[in-house]
Amino acid sequence: VGRFDKTDEELTSLSDKWMYVLKNLSRLDNRPVALREKIFTKLFDAAAVARFTPTELREYEDSLKAYRDIKNSLDTAKEEGRAEGRAEGRAEGRAEGRAEGRAEGREEGIEAGRAEGIAMVAKTMYAKGMDIETIASMTDMDKNELEKLLG
Repeated sequence: VGRFDKTDEELTSLSDKWMYVLKNLSRLDNRPVALREKIFTKLFDAAAVARFTPTELREYEDSLKAYRDIKNSLDTAKEEGRAEGRAEGRAEGRAEGRAEGRAEGREEGIEAGRAEGIAMVAKTMYAKGMDIETIASMTDMDKNELEKLLG
């Protein structure tokens, strides 16, 4: 470090930049343009904190603690909100599924009842002496199905 004599305008490689920082950090009031890379951001932030007075340091640490507390509260609230949303979604999905199932069941029951009623009417018509073709045309039943039903 002692023989490193480059100015900030002469810095080209990353190793040059690090050597420059190590040699001149205590004297740097402003961050040179050559050191604006992301890798040096934390270093200069840490150096700025190191220059704080005890009061400034305590205030800085208090503000960091307050920020972290707020961030943790928000993160917790978000996660609880997500969990609540998932639970509500599942409950709504189950309710919708039950409603659809009941509706489908009603439709199937109505259809089955209708078919059973038509079959009873067809049997009664046949018992009263009507022929299968007439019964088929009046009930919209297939002639083969009627023969199986009445046979």
